[in-house]
Amino acid sequence: MKLKRQAFSYPYIVWMLIFILAPMLLIVYFAFSSETGLTFDNIITALTNEMYMQVLTRSVWIALKATVLCLLLGYPIAYILSTMKKRTAAILYVLFIVPMWMNFLLRTYAWQVLLDSNGIINSILTFLGLPAQQFLYTEGAVMLGTVYNFLPFMVLPIYSVLVKLDRSLVEAAADLGANPVLCFIKVVLPQSVPGIISGITMVFIPAITTFAISRLLGGGKFLLYGDLIENQFITLGQSAWPVGSALSFILLVLVLISMAIMRRAEHDAGEEGGMLW
Repeated sequence: MKLKRQAFSYPYIVWMLIFILAPMLLIVYFAFSSETGLTFDNIITALTNEMYMQVLTRSVWIALKATVLCLLLGYPIAYILSTMKKRTAAILYVLFIVPMWMNFLLRTYAWQVLLDSNGIINSILTFLGLPAQQFLYTEGAVMLGTVYNFLPFMVLPIYSVLVKLDRSLVEAAADLGANPVLCFIKVVLPQSVPGIISGITMVFIPAITTFAISRLLGGGKFLLYGDLIENQFITLGQSAWPVGSALSFILLVLVLISMAIMRRAEHDAGEEGGMLW
């Protein structure tokens, strides 16, 4: 019986080997190989190139800002949903995740139409007698697209934690004289730390690797690390694959480090029962 259950995992294992492990091994191979054999020149080139490091710094900074904005926007949404009646919350929950069923590129193209100089937003401004604004092809547009696309990934894990919160703890804190703000700070927020950490992980990692948003909404003016890697493999051709693989390997290491930090923080929060105080 146990072997029959394990058989269901075999297709997933094969899928991982072909589409996850094999590409990662190819990246490592090209990153550390040359015509003469094993080399670290590709990694050194990627780390010492000033332009590459500027793009990496910009990508990390934009990803951090997008993660903070998603947290500031997503936590109140998740908290409000968790306090509603189950039927109402379920309806709003579904409506909130409906955009995720649409293709990522289509959602980004929609914002391109909205933010265009002749788009809906500028048409409304012109109708109201206000001057048209340059929304598209700015860092703000890239930030808006990033937050919009990844906000659900912040809301869902936080909501899943808050909805399971033992409300008797809040009632007990209130009975002991804590006001609503103190109840939230001392009881609700610490208990939701695992959801916050999961949300940060699910937003920061995709945000740092995205390239479609910067291309469509940034117009190529804000080169991000994902664009840089794509250019190495698609635009520059096979001769640039070793450097592109080195850039990918550096990003892979950064992602693994950030995941390890988040996992450690989540583990510590779980051991302490989610309590910060």
